[in-house]
Amino acid sequence: MILICSFLLIALMGMSAWGCTDIIVGKDASTDGSVITSHTADGAFYDARVRTIPGQTFPAGSKADVFWNIVMEEDFEPVKIGEIPQVEKTYTYFHVGYPFMNEHGVAIGETTIGQKEELKTFRPDARAIMTIEQLEVFGLQRAKTAREAVAVIGELAEKYGFLPSCGSEGECITITDGEEAWIFEVRSTGFMWTPESGKPGAVWVAQRVPDDGVVVVPNMSRIREIDVTDTKNFMASKDYMQPAIDNGWYDPSSGKPFIWQEAYSPLTGNDDWSLSSMWIRNRLYTLYSMLDPSREWDPYAETMSYPFAVKPQKKISVQDVMNMLRGHMEGTPFDMAAADAWYVRDGDKMVKSPLATPFVTKDVRNLLSVPYSRPIAKWDCAYSFVSQARSGYPAAVKTVLWFGYDNPHTTCYVPVYSGILQTKESWRTFDRKAFSLGSAQWAFILADDLVNHRYQDAIKDLKAVRDPLELDFAKQVAEVDKKALELAKEDPAKAQEYITKFTNDCMEKAEKAWWQLNWDLISKYNNNQKK
Repeated sequence: MILICSFLLIALMGMSAWGCTDIIVGKDASTDGSVITSHTADGAFYDARVRTIPGQTFPAGSKADVFWNIVMEEDFEPVKIGEIPQVEKTYTYFHVGYPFMNEHGVAIGETTIGQKEELKTFRPDARAIMTIEQLEVFGLQRAKTAREAVAVIGELAEKYGFLPSCGSEGECITITDGEEAWIFEVRSTGFMWTPESGKPGAVWVAQRVPDDGVVVVPNMSRIREIDVTDTKNFMASKDYMQPAIDNGWYDPSSGKPFIWQEAYSPLTGNDDWSLSSMWIRNRLYTLYSMLDPSREWDPYAETMSYPFAVKPQKKISVQDVMNMLRGHMEGTPFDMAAADAWYVRDGDKMVKSPLATPFVTKDVRNLLSVPYSRPIAKWDCAYSFVSQARSGYPAAVKTVLWFGYDNPHTTCYVPVYSGILQTKESWRTFDRKAFSLGSAQWAFILADDLVNHRYQDAIKDLKAVRDPLELDFAKQVAEVDKKALELAKEDPAKAQEYITKFTNDCMEKAEKAWWQLNWDLISKYNNNQKK
């Protein structure tokens, strides 16, 4: 066990964060009328401890601290870099690397997007102080609806300056409640910005997702034309076109429309964050092909050719989104598990090796000459979720967020209600440098690694445990909803206690199942077995 854990930690230390994927579903495009967003936190070191931060009431004149490294991508605790006036009352929210939900059922996904060099801003020289994760904290603490969250986050970014925390790139967050879904994109304004300049410290725009549409955001700007007069569907910062005009990226006298996506994104070249990047194209192609297989999608088409939203051929369930996040581009030219190098001779025929995996490490790719293609699910994902916000429900049960540790492909999604009081201790306990049986996150990290050593066989063992467990969770949620609604009418506090116990029970079941899965995989596939 010690050798296995040492190997695992060394492997994790060599991995880097590389983008995230969000899928957002409007209420008329979902099977149950819920508004869905999702997020894969694709970076092994992002903080994945799930904690509730209680809301508070503050005296007049109080200050709210502003932090760097909330995501914990750097190996030190968050550092205070500023403060802003505190509001009178904050709402309870869920804290992970990218905070994702509050007590009113507002949920937020995140995905980094590229921005041009002239906009980039770095610590410690920059005067801007608002990272996207800090903006998410304030949005969740201060907003009851998605639209309110857009306004809060946008205003704070303009006033205090947007400070990128991921390679100095731009950011997109996907904000939902039971009625609406919004795509919010923000860019910094360069080193020269100061609060005293009187200019906005960020440029941002937000577009409402059509109720009957689905939007995919795979690390690229998706918003194109803006109509600020259409306040139902668009919101934007003051002078959102001005940096593009000042830098010569847009000429208002040209008569051409202003295209946000093209004005502020790197378009081509060696920049992996450019709109032409293949690691963005392959996810767009795969996911849009799944959403509307009746259309002819070109896997090598320019990303700008994809519509902002697509009406899916069939309505999308929470489980459908989970399956999309779990994908490794099966049936496309980008599936690394289908590489020719995996086929070996068995008598007079060629068969796929049981070692064939869609999650090929760099060393194995070099050994076998397997071309790299970034899958949707990542082996170095810290956590992922699919949130389900329902209209007409009281706040405590309005949103169910299905949370999973590590690789989405091998995780088990566990229901977390928006009104719970606290999570299970082992789900808020993790030390990246020390393997522990007392940390649920380590159970999922280990299982993903063990499955990948003999993927073709071991993934079947994992699915045999996971699939019935997730199905049972889904059935229980329907029953828990009814009971919680009854309790909420009688006493909201009783409803909160009830859903807190249910969420923690589900966490315990998943954690216990995954530890047993680990011991079974070690017993079944160690190298002392007869072959």
